[in-house]
Amino acid sequence: MPETTSPRPKALIVLSSARRLPLSAPAGHPGIPTGFFLVELAAVMAEFEKDYDFILATPDGELPQLDVNGLALNFHAAAGLGPATARTTIQTGVERFGPEKLREKNPDLLKRRESELALAQRLLGRIPVSEPLPRTDAEAISVRADVVAGFEASPQREYLSIQQLVERHRDPASDFSLADLAFVHMPGGHAPMVDFNDNPWMGELLNTLREVDVPISLICHAPVGLTSARYRVDADGKVTTDPDHAFKGARITTVPKYGEKVMLASGYPKVPGERTRLTYYVDVALKEAGYDVSLTLNPSAAKVVWDAEHSLLTGNGPQAVDEQAARLAEIVRGRLRNSPAITR
Repeated sequence: MPETTSPRPKALIVLSSARRLPLSAPAGHPGIPTGFFLVELAAVMAEFEKDYDFILATPDGELPQLDVNGLALNFHAAAGLGPATARTTIQTGVERFGPEKLREKNPDLLKRRESELALAQRLLGRIPVSEPLPRTDAEAISVRADVVAGFEASPQREYLSIQQLVERHRDPASDFSLADLAFVHMPGGHAPMVDFNDNPWMGELLNTLREVDVPISLICHAPVGLTSARYRVDADGKVTTDPDHAFKGARITTVPKYGEKVMLASGYPKVPGERTRLTYYVDVALKEAGYDVSLTLNPSAAKVVWDAEHSLLTGNGPQAVDEQAARLAEIVRGRLRNSPAITR
């Protein structure tokens, strides 16, 4: 008698589909191209790819956009982000290395980026890549055309909207349930500031995930989605607000305002010759929303926080992604071992 193959467990990946980040300064600026950071997603998918299938979603069901700025080699150093940034800054500045020489001198970072791009093209399918900015890393710009070509050659993947996820979960005729997910992961980049924040369907998704006890992993700017937890959406689409929602007071971390201001002064979001400011800061918005936000004094130091009461795992940026992926694997596999459905 032929052996029956059990379906592989599933995990949900929610990415922003925002393409442009508004600025409050310079006045009248149309905003800058944005997207999600590859490194904040790839480490998690690589950790689970062998044994799990991924369901892909964005807030509106449109394709996510990869942020070319996140392809700078230093962002692929994980916990070594600070030293790698200092090293590549010296190499491109004082030592005047061009893109080819920079890659030659940083083979480990190059190898990781190539591996993560291959994974993304395989699992995320045909998605767009953001346009470069005046301060986009020159080496990242030099590989953009090849990255675009790689994604354009990939097959199209389905991206559900958050509303579709919730409606399928509620539909008794559907074989999909959020309760069956092993975990949910949402990467950052600045894009979540646009469509994760103040989003009723995001609020409904987060609250439903908590009710069915699915671990929720958010990194860098993605924790801003927790500002939406005050919302619920009923079966008729009616939105209600609860200021004392179930996530309030949760312990989390995210990208700090002072780290953002450094980037706005000298990094890729900077508008040359102009004072550059965001419309809000993620850590400030989360504190105002009632969360217990823990930050590092050094913005390049890794920090990961697990709040077991809320099944909530957060990390403060690309420097934390390896630690966060490992912690998420520990949580998921620990739950699997302790599940009453497992026959010993």
